[in-house]
Amino acid sequence: MITTTSPGPAFAPLDGRDRYPPLEDLGLIGDGTTAALVDRRGTVVWLCAPRFDSEPFFCSLLDARRGGSFGIAPTDVEEARQRYEPDTPVLVTELRGPSGAVRITDCLTVHRGAALGEAAPAGRGELLRLVEGLEGEVALRMVLDPTDVARATPDTEGVTIGGGAVEMHLSADVPIDGLETTFGLGAGDRASFVLSWAPGTLRPEPPGDLLDSTLDAWRRWVRCFDYHGPRADEVRRSVITLKALDYLPTGALVAAPTSSLPEAIGGVRNWDYRFSWVRDAAYSVYALRRVGLGSEANSFLRWVLEALERDGEPRVLYTLDGTAPPPERTDPDLEGYRQSAPVRWGNGAARQRQHDVYGEILDCAYQWVAHGGTLAAPLWAQLVQLVEDARERWDEPDHGIWEVRTVGRSFTYSAAMCQVALDRGARLAERLGLEGDVEGWRRDAARIRDAIIDRAWVESEQSFAEHLGGGGLDASLLALPLRRVVDARHPRMVATVEAIRERLGAGDGLLYRYLPDESPDGLVGHEGAFLLCSFWLVDNLAAQGRVEEAMELYESLCDRANPLGLLPEQIDPPTGAFLGNYPQAFSHVGLVSSGINLGRITETSR
Repeated sequence: MITTTSPGPAFAPLDGRDRYPPLEDLGLIGDGTTAALVDRRGTVVWLCAPRFDSEPFFCSLLDARRGGSFGIAPTDVEEARQRYEPDTPVLVTELRGPSGAVRITDCLTVHRGAALGEAAPAGRGELLRLVEGLEGEVALRMVLDPTDVARATPDTEGVTIGGGAVEMHLSADVPIDGLETTFGLGAGDRASFVLSWAPGTLRPEPPGDLLDSTLDAWRRWVRCFDYHGPRADEVRRSVITLKALDYLPTGALVAAPTSSLPEAIGGVRNWDYRFSWVRDAAYSVYALRRVGLGSEANSFLRWVLEALERDGEPRVLYTLDGTAPPPERTDPDLEGYRQSAPVRWGNGAARQRQHDVYGEILDCAYQWVAHGGTLAAPLWAQLVQLVEDARERWDEPDHGIWEVRTVGRSFTYSAAMCQVALDRGARLAERLGLEGDVEGWRRDAARIRDAIIDRAWVESEQSFAEHLGGGGLDASLLALPLRRVVDARHPRMVATVEAIRERLGAGDGLLYRYLPDESPDGLVGHEGAFLLCSFWLVDNLAAQGRVEEAMELYESLCDRANPLGLLPEQIDPPTGAFLGNYPQAFSHVGLVSSGINLGRITETSR
């Protein structure tokens, strides 16, 4: 069995008063098919199987009484600490009480010799939990409490759990005859538990071998990582986290592995993020390619272009198979994280009109071609139609990047991404010698850029507005220089950055996406500060030449990660607590991309 020599962070006391663990106390494990979250008490509080968007097998994060969990812990635990095995998402939790200490190593196993860089299944469909005694004599309790179970049938190898959406099997090398058991470990003793949802298809392997093959697969994959910039350890961990959100069979990337973790405690802004947004994934694959992970970028780009070719029209978000997500529904049986109802499955944004998707897909196609990909004639014909749609609809109302649930508005960001569609379409046609209105697309791209600079500008506010014609301020405007629509040093862009810092600032470099009172989104309540927007601010400051300010902000944002290096979607400004679905791909993309940008700027200035 491979272990690390680093002791990790110091032990910290556990607070037993709250039924719901803070999100910052959760570690992620994944296998490129699904993911699980494990809290500092050694309890698996989230797992959907067999894949990210399946029904949950454990979801006590959304209902501490009825959601289900898988706990292994000493009966008298007082302190805990967590760390990752280096260069992997294999999680180590160490628990200590007055009678001694134990180590729990958790992973979703992968096949021996699996190549994680390929768009092919790698996961074995099983959760491995290894328990080792570190000191003293420790009594432990194992409790397996699925969300939905009609029967638990003991057999010669363990227990079969049936009645839910998927049948599970629990095996162990300590005696078990049901879903609860107690056992003891002394220093040097070991016990293992394997929860499998692929019964009868796997060759049994010793737990130590399963762990070693999983560690080996991840460490072989991460050798491609190539980064030269600040906070290299945090960037490396972010890249591993993004990979753990990559659905390997197709190349789709989920926005987050969870559903309905609230953007404000007690609020209704709770959404299902277990799908692949073209927008989010486009940012992700661009960042991954920049650190040497081109195969992930190619897999996703191939996937989204194949989905476009199959459907003939773009979608805002897709299932992992590239199809339309199920209708959004609320779950009346779960109370929500810390009573933040409703719990939602599915996502209604899939049926919205969001014009930025034209630019996202054309930018994906441009990346694909720039790195050696080709475009067949039928696919190019569909891309041409998207360019023409962008040319026609760029100033029509839509629901925008933040997917408001009001009537549409002519969002500036959406218009900007239509400009991107025209620009990338012209570049593609010229580069490949393809048929298209190259000069006309260029002229209209320039016309849209000029319209944004003119029509979105509000003189009295000294900033661009969230939609053409003025009204509201939106941190998505920070993305205009990043998508090469408006130069970061343009006086109006510089002024807009300052307006966003002043009016959307939440303190300590945090930013709200927008203010619902000024920019109605059809929902009650409020939300936390959106981390990606702060990373966009880093990029703008750096591009303006304010590198010292940018670096200081970047360092502070990296410091907001939990001890495992994981980031949420949002931060609660008064407390620093994590909010929203977790861990969030967008936030980790921001950390990676801003680090790359700062590294290149500082290297150039030497």
